[in-house]
Formats: sequence, structure tokens, C-alpha cells
Amino acid sequence: MDLFSTMTSKIVKFAGAQPDELELSIAQALLDLESSVPESKFVTITAAKEIELGAGKKAIVVFVPAPTQKLVQKVQAKLTRELEKKFSDRHVVFVAQRRILAVPTRRNNGKQPRPRSRTLTAVHDAILDDMVYPTEIVGKRLRQKVDGTKTLKVFLDSKDATSLEYKIDSFSAIYKKLTGKDVTFEFPTAVEF
Repeated sequence: MDLFSTMTSKIVKFAGAQPDELELSIAQALLDLESSVPESKFVTITAAKEIELGAGKKAIVVFVPAPTQKLVQKVQAKLTRELEKKFSDRHVVFVAQRRILAVPTRRNNGKQPRPRSRTLTAVHDAILDDMVYPTEIVGKRLRQKVDGTKTLKVFLDSKDATSLEYKIDSFSAIYKKLTGKDVTFEFPTAVEF
């Protein structure tokens, strides 16, 4: 078995699409990590995107199949740490690849009702949860200004403040790029709740 077929075994693309250079480099990094993190043997990716954060900074969003999300989360802390070492100038975030189904109308009313997990709101909430994992979201506030703009304020668990403080700007930029919604992340004090 050659190296290319081994790397592509880590990548599961839909409809026979070919992986790009970034996806191949992440697949190679995952293969290299199998010796130090044996649990990563079961980790596969569906896509990877490089996102501009501004001020010359970049982040990598790695999409994994939604059914394997729980397996990935077991080793996500190790994988994130090791991938951030390999791609030293970029933050790495794992997100499950989810599908949004259109609102059923009279014409395209399928045989089954649309599951709640396939709605736009549910998928955007799940992306938010995936991005900040392993910390938990303890509260959300939606702020709507007079000019009509909306900003979602997300409060993260304050016990993880030291380990995630440097990534907060990255989370905001990634969420804006993936969903088009503005979000700010904060660590609340005990008085706020």
C-alpha cells in the first residue's frame, strides 16, 4: 500500500471529491500521531479549511464525520495540542460535518418530517458546542442593537479560562466565517450568574 492511499484512508470525502493539499497534510499529521496517540487510529476527517483571522493570523477548521464526533472528542485535546505544534502559527478546531435540511414546503414535503437536528438553529448551536469543546457553554445572551444587528454573547465555563483565553478571538472569527453570525466569548464571574 503506497503512502497516498494510506493518507487518503484518513480522509472521507463525499461524492468522490479529491482532497486538497491542506487536507492531505492534516491526514499525514494524523498518521504520524498514531504512534504517540493510539486512540487516534479511528479518527477520520471529511474536510479541512484554513480561515483568515485578521492581522496575519490563521486557523484550521478540521471537519470530522458527525457519527464519529464522540470518538474524536475523547482524544481531541491531545490531537489539538499535537496539531498546533505541527502547524505552529495556526489554531486548530474540530467541528462535526452536519447537514442542514431546507424547510419543508408544499412542493418539497418529503415522506418524513425534518428532524430537529437538521434545522439551521440546531446545526449552528452544535457548531458552537463543537468549537469550544472541552469546555462547556454556561450561558448565552442575544443582544439586538437599535440598528438591527445581532450579537450572540456566549459565556464559557470559567474553570477553563486559562487554557482557552488565547483562542477566544479565533473562535469568534471561525464562527463568523462558518455561520455568518457575530459572537463574542466571555468567562463570567460568579456575580454575573
